[in-house]
Amino acid sequence: MKVLAHIREHYALSNRTYGRPRMTMELREAGLAVGERRVGRLMKANDIRPTRTRRHKVTTDSRHSPGFADNILDRDFMADAPNRKWAGDISYIWTSEGWLYLAVVIDLFSRRVIGWAASDRMKKDIAIRALDMAMRLRNPPSGCIFH
Repeated sequence: MKVLAHIREHYALSNRTYGRPRMTMELREAGLAVGERRVGRLMKANDIRPTRTRRHKVTTDSRHSPGFADNILDRDFMADAPNRKWAGDISYIWTSEGWLYLAVVIDLFSRRVIGWAASDRMKKDIAIRALDMAMRLRNPPSGCIFH
């Protein structure tokens, strides 16, 4: 059962992601003469199954009418002093419990995070909570731009 030992080794090295086709390729590159059906049978008989990844979910809708707000920054992300220009973004991170959405607000002068919020759902309130935190901590002057 030299083939099975190699299957188990490559399965572990692939972080349990290799299925029958990629496993066959790896074994052939290792010098073993195997076919996909044989590899598939051995994997099935030994309950070796690849971890399935979820499809990427598109979260940005770019099909909106232009002009949500004027582009005041015009890609000038440098600031002369604190609390003149802020920027916000939302990222998502895979955790053992599922996706975690993280909204942050940074001061473009110091590049430091001045507000953040996390949630297991991406709703508009996550961005609002991050901005609220930044406003409570910094109390920005009139004219502060949030991008």
